[in-house]
Amino acid sequence: MASPRLETYCCPNRDAATQLVMNFQPEVFCGVCIGSASIGLLLTILQLLPKKGQSPRKTPKASSSSTILLLISICDILGGLGIIFRSSVWLGFPGFIANISVVNRTDVWPSAFCVGSAMWIQLLYSAGFWWLFCYAVDSYLVVRRSAGLSTIVLYHMMTWGLAVMLCVEGIALLYYPSLSSCENGLEHAIPHYVTTYVPLLLVLVVNPILFRRTVSAVASLLKGRQGIYTENERRLGTEIQIRFFKIMLVFVICWSSNIINESLLFYLEMQPDINELLLKNIRSAALITWITMGVLNPMQGFLFTLAFYGWTGWRVDLKWRKREIPWESMSSSTVGENAYPSPMNYQSNIHDSKKISTTDSQQTDEAISMLSEGNTSSDDRLTRSSPVYQGW
Repeated sequence: MASPRLETYCCPNRDAATQLVMNFQPEVFCGVCIGSASIGLLLTILQLLPKKGQSPRKTPKASSSSTILLLISICDILGGLGIIFRSSVWLGFPGFIANISVVNRTDVWPSAFCVGSAMWIQLLYSAGFWWLFCYAVDSYLVVRRSAGLSTIVLYHMMTWGLAVMLCVEGIALLYYPSLSSCENGLEHAIPHYVTTYVPLLLVLVVNPILFRRTVSAVASLLKGRQGIYTENERRLGTEIQIRFFKIMLVFVICWSSNIINESLLFYLEMQPDINELLLKNIRSAALITWITMGVLNPMQGFLFTLAFYGWTGWRVDLKWRKREIPWESMSSSTVGENAYPSPMNYQSNIHDSKKISTTDSQQTDEAISMLSEGNTSSDDRLTRSSPVYQGW
């Protein structure tokens, strides 16, 4: 699981709230993390692998949206591997981990492992948050016809740059001037927690706004494509809206327990004695949400693939095939229809006007197809209702 408490635990003089959750059934907790991360990892990879029975697909390039979705899954996979490795070491070498609590020691490897593994998990999941934010931005820009594969370089710079900068800054402030003096005051811990939860809160607050604006823009595009808003367009707009809703639902399910847990632990830290009887229910709630985090955080990758693509099935095809972009078939059919110019001037003028209309409609189809990529029924309806498909 991904929590700033992982880095805080690396401090020998950790606070009482961190000590409470980290010492609560550590074997059970690590086993839960390993099981959840392993299941999520295998199911995520299964979802992404090509399946038997699918028709061969050819495409010269992928869309920016599909690239971002793949990168989100990769971040989840790598983060899950970090959770499995860290929890396995904690279970297999309890004496090695116990040395973290020793203040005066010469062996730096336990602390190095603790800090390194915690940073790896935080960095990958933080990058996943930033990529999810970029997906919302890209969806809006695609509908506005202001984005494309060229913008993916900017997304890489923003995502990895911000993720690394915030992670390093938070860790540096937490462990300054050394591991033995970290967590002596809130001035060390609060900046670390802020840099950890900024991208998470950004997705929770900003992504729904961008998704809502994108859905409104999609409705305008669909209405303007043929001048009417048919049942096919209405269903396609609804499916895109449902897809955005599923993405945010998965995110809220997987990370709301982190926010609740952190709020409860901060409240306990403010108390003079967290072991008071009056705080029993709060301690129980903190421990329950702690275990819940270990289950839900590593499952994000698999749940996101369900939201992105739906269930893709069990029959894996090891022959790699590229994903088809629905509008590529439209482009090839259009080229085939218009490959031979008319010898008459007036027919050429008519052809040019039709070509302009077809190009505009095709750009609209391209934007909509990017948002509904991975949904076969939506792509089929889009193709059937497209003027290009109808030989308009």
